[in-house]
Amino acid sequence: MPVTDVITDTDNLTMTVIADLAAPVERVWNAYTDPQQLERFWGPPGWPATFTKWDHTVGGRADYTMNGPRGEKASGTWEFLEIDGPRTFTVLDAFADEDGNPNPDLPSMRMTFTFAPSETGTRMVNTSYFASLEALEQVVAMGAVEGTKLAMSQLDAVLQDLRDYAQGKGTNVELLDDMHVRITRLVEGPRELVWRAHNEPELMQQWLLGPDGWEMTECIVAAEVGQSYRNSWAPVGDTEGQPFGFEGEALLIDAPRRSVTTERMIGMPIETLNDLNLYEEDGATLITLFIEYPDKETRDMILATGMADGMETSYARLERELLTV
Repeated sequence: MPVTDVITDTDNLTMTVIADLAAPVERVWNAYTDPQQLERFWGPPGWPATFTKWDHTVGGRADYTMNGPRGEKASGTWEFLEIDGPRTFTVLDAFADEDGNPNPDLPSMRMTFTFAPSETGTRMVNTSYFASLEALEQVVAMGAVEGTKLAMSQLDAVLQDLRDYAQGKGTNVELLDDMHVRITRLVEGPRELVWRAHNEPELMQQWLLGPDGWEMTECIVAAEVGQSYRNSWAPVGDTEGQPFGFEGEALLIDAPRRSVTTERMIGMPIETLNDLNLYEEDGATLITLFIEYPDKETRDMILATGMADGMETSYARLERELLTV
């Protein structure tokens, strides 16, 4: 995770984020000044940002909305006050409605980003200046420190070529906090086909099988928000194990980029929130599954079942059976 420190200074009314990044200054500058790249890490996992306006000039504006997993929205706007590329830029940052109109009931702040060479590549320092102690405390209470750390944890994948970042690493599991896990897997194939493989029963039944020796006996897809899905598996032949399945509801569908569902093992009360995101670069697709568990104990119990190993077997089968055809 690139963030090395987040400092709240109540005397000077500032919050400072310091990050050490393994990329040259020019590359980091590009990530912060290209809205398509910025969208990939400005919002924390589960709240990806979409920039609807981008005028990167002094006096220009940028408008964005972060989209929560249950349909929630949180919008903001930047007014560019100073730009001195690739070293620094300053914005007036404000909470806003979806049309970009600042919300007078929430605090605004002046934010300065600086980028300087370091031994590892670039040190990024982002300092937010608040008008009052109450404004600083309000933003911190809204989860700004934790959200910033989680958002910045996505930046490494943006700064590197996608294959350099993920190829050959298999199914990677990251524990983000007690309740959240991020699972990533790069597959060689276009996003459109990877999306279809996750949403069309005849394709799902060819690869979404976990360890060898199992078959999918039931595959009901939720094609629209609010619909329910149900998937079941059973052992084949001499394979040991008991049939099982999962069910849940679709909360968000944004084909072919993102889907959010609830998930419960059939017959069990435990529910997780699964946020699937697909990003394509140069013919390869990064699958990112962000999972929210009800508590740490449930997280650890489920991960201990060997879930990641079963996912890796399925992803390898996906590449072998569908993406290389």
